[in-house]
Amino acid sequence: MPAIAPEETAEQAASTSTADPWVAIVWNDPVNLMTYVTYVFESYFGYPAERAHRLMRQVHEEGRAVVSTGNREAMEVDVQAMHGFGLWATMQRSGD
Repeated sequence: MPAIAPEETAEQAASTSTADPWVAIVWNDPVNLMTYVTYVFESYFGYPAERAHRLMRQVHEEGRAVVSTGNREAMEVDVQAMHGFGLWATMQRSGD
């Protein structure tokens, strides 16, 4: 854990650590069609067709793709949304 400067409280340090970048990851599965996964990325994230298709290909060929980045709370929302669409998704700290 980083050292806390004298003027920085433990609460401020904790809020900084929760603001660290997180990523939402969609994993390949044997159930969903590639066209459906592309549709989800376009409709939920608002990605252009080319980017959505590229992410879908990454999921299909590499087994996973990072589909969004942000604070922990935002990634929890994105992961829950992916689950709502029937996709397998998880989140983790960026760089882990």
